[in-house]
Amino acid sequence: MKIVVAPDSFKGAITAREICTAVKTGVHHVFPEADVIELPLADGGEGTMETLVFASRGTFIEVVVKGPLGKPVLASIGLLSDQKTAVIEMAQASGLTLLSEDERNPLLATTYGTGELIKHALDRNYRKFIIGLGGSATNDGGTGMLKSLGVRFFSNDGHELAEGGEDLINLAFIDDAGLDPRIKESSFLIASDVTNPLCGPNGASTIFGPQKGASASDVIKLDQALLHYSKIVQKQKKMDLSQIVGGGAAGGMGAALSAFLQAEIRSGIDVVMESIQFEERIEKANLIITGEGKLDSQTFSGKVITGVSKYAKKQQIPVIALCGSLQLNGNQINELGINSAFSIVPGPCSLETAMASSEKWTIERTEQIMRLLKGVSF
Repeated sequence: MKIVVAPDSFKGAITAREICTAVKTGVHHVFPEADVIELPLADGGEGTMETLVFASRGTFIEVVVKGPLGKPVLASIGLLSDQKTAVIEMAQASGLTLLSEDERNPLLATTYGTGELIKHALDRNYRKFIIGLGGSATNDGGTGMLKSLGVRFFSNDGHELAEGGEDLINLAFIDDAGLDPRIKESSFLIASDVTNPLCGPNGASTIFGPQKGASASDVIKLDQALLHYSKIVQKQKKMDLSQIVGGGAAGGMGAALSAFLQAEIRSGIDVVMESIQFEERIEKANLIITGEGKLDSQTFSGKVITGVSKYAKKQQIPVIALCGSLQLNGNQINELGINSAFSIVPGPCSLETAMASSEKWTIERTEQIMRLLKGVSF
């Protein structure tokens, strides 16, 4: 029997790799001889780098870069085994989790450190980049990243703009003559599950600003600043950042990478699945066990389970999903394209207890599912 385990992480509780190990343990409690294939997944957010490096048997390097508020942070770069491709996860250098709740400030937060990660990879002769945009603390339109790669941003009085999204309202001129020439030799693929535009009611500032610490008045400021930034870019480069699908990802980083680094934006789960050859690796599987922290309406929007069900359906492989919180009814589960879904949580408990018990409960729930399948079919 071949069982593929292909989950996303349960954010803040257990990583995708840890879920794979726990499910494998639960399976082997009932079917000791089962061939369990571990394929941890991610959708472009946190965990994408680890997933791709694990699948390719690549390596990590650690470097010190500027964090979202300028303090040094230790960040990792994933190097795939082809020795050509670097995987950069924005959350490593410019992520929300690097700040305490009191420190969150998208008016000042910068993507400079993410640009430094790109530069470190360039220095090691990597020229293919996969960039995951999830989990950012920033709303600077990617200007910090561009600054670290040699682009300069000036106000009307000739001063260079300060870091962060707020000062973009004063942008008058962009000098990209100093952009690192190695960028032209490189290709950039953005892995993102966000399709929001740069500005407006569904833009970066309005939708994601509040979770990054923006007040209602901050959101208005940031949105106006990004709109102004977009107009300056259109005037100088004849590119309309406001029309880029996914340009609002990571506070406008998607737009900056597209305009200045000619990056291609693609669905994060599609990038990950193609990179690890998911379709080929599930061939002849009897069952796929997937999962994510919460199954709700957002699961339909380019999340891991949606991608898994799409490929499983082609090969008529049944899919079971595990989760922490199950908020979908039977019709929605059918619509999602999976056979069934189970919460690992055995009963009412505190969030702290649920997070601490995720591994143990995953093993237990998997074992119970396997016992049911053994009695019914296998």
